[in-house]
Amino acid sequence: MTDLLTSAVRELEKRGASFGDVRLEDRSTFLVRIVNEQIQTMNQVRRRGWGVRAFVDGAWGYASGTSNSASAVREAARKATAIARTNAEAGVPKSRLRKMPSRTKSVEPPLRIDPRDVSVEEKIAAAMEVCRAQRMDRISSTTAATMHADVRFELANTWGAHLSWREVRARLFAVPVAAEGDRHESVTKFVDGTGGWEIVKDVDGGAFGREVAAEAVEMLSAAKPPSGLMTAVVDPGVAGLLAHEVMGHSSEGDEIVKARSFLTGQVGKRVGSSLVTMYDDGTYAGAHGTIPFDAEGTPSHKTAIIERGVYRGYLHSLETSGVMKARPTGNGRAQDFSRRVWVRMTNTYFAPGKAPKDELIEETKSGVLTKNWVMGMEDPVGGGFQAVTQSGFLIEDGEIGPRLRGMTLTGKALEILKSVDMLSKEFALDGGTCGKGDEDYVPVSAGGPYMRCKVIVGGG
Repeated sequence: MTDLLTSAVRELEKRGASFGDVRLEDRSTFLVRIVNEQIQTMNQVRRRGWGVRAFVDGAWGYASGTSNSASAVREAARKATAIARTNAEAGVPKSRLRKMPSRTKSVEPPLRIDPRDVSVEEKIAAAMEVCRAQRMDRISSTTAATMHADVRFELANTWGAHLSWREVRARLFAVPVAAEGDRHESVTKFVDGTGGWEIVKDVDGGAFGREVAAEAVEMLSAAKPPSGLMTAVVDPGVAGLLAHEVMGHSSEGDEIVKARSFLTGQVGKRVGSSLVTMYDDGTYAGAHGTIPFDAEGTPSHKTAIIERGVYRGYLHSLETSGVMKARPTGNGRAQDFSRRVWVRMTNTYFAPGKAPKDELIEETKSGVLTKNWVMGMEDPVGGGFQAVTQSGFLIEDGEIGPRLRGMTLTGKALEILKSVDMLSKEFALDGGTCGKGDEDYVPVSAGGPYMRCKVIVGGG
């Protein structure tokens, strides 16, 4: 254990904290963005610091810093304990913690190619290849980027835990814009996950760029989508929006404790058809939201939220599991060492079914097939669902018809889930970042199978 961690833990104990921890972070990120075959942005950033938490009489205190001095972290421990005690005396609502067994463990990610061993020139070349491949008739703008993030953590607490781990992520993405007259269409496509530079290197950059550019051009002739309540075969990305934005956020334990979720009191009740099973899974190998431990040192878990249509439970930090007398699920996460811990998702998805995707299409007389998402709405209070797609297709007599412009899907989440009558065996996850409201972003992913359901369609 480093001197910084030892100093903080001893000071927390000395100052009477019933629980306390200190987390060191060493963050390194690299990004190169190329627009129209010119480097627009190239950043390499490193940030190192620590955060100290103290829990006194049911209240929290926080302090953080960047100094390498043991005296600075001891002062932070004193400050965090004093803040917690002041909050407790001020009458803030009391919390409790679920104690976890102490453990000592170090985890290194399985990387085939460590991004630190890859030259800047190769990282630029990977993005440039994708950008150049987007050049074709009616493409007015081309964008491509590569990035990687490398974070080392070390955590110790007053319960005797000492953990160290590393999280490495990489991403490649492309955004071509097609134009014809006054009409412009863009398509975004990316590949990402936890892992090394192999995530980027294993992609055929030329094929990747050409494919996304061709789709943007095709969008120029897309038709207006139909409107009204209809059958939709939603793709894994849109299914993931339903899992994440509505069912996932509404399952976060701090929303339940505050009674701000429409899923409060729903454990054991039917919320979807018997085909619907949903997980939050921080252990999913290679996914963008995969973590060995959360920001409190709890090992990541695969947590069943829905099983065969029945709602099973919530996501928890040490605090919400203590308040609700539940098992911590490894969902106490923080954007960085200077931010507080919230209950946050990791990889949230609907489990796949057994039918081939083509069978869902063939057994649909009339409806729409969605393709890729643009944005979704978070509504943990009302349980409403809204998703905007990049495009889609009309389904006519069991066959895929004309391409459609982007559409908006809306409805009540539980009504949509109860209408699910087919799920594909094909499955995919999309990675990104998620905020708690408008801040505190952490890496996550969401997804699922192709899902046939009833939903209100509009837009175009």
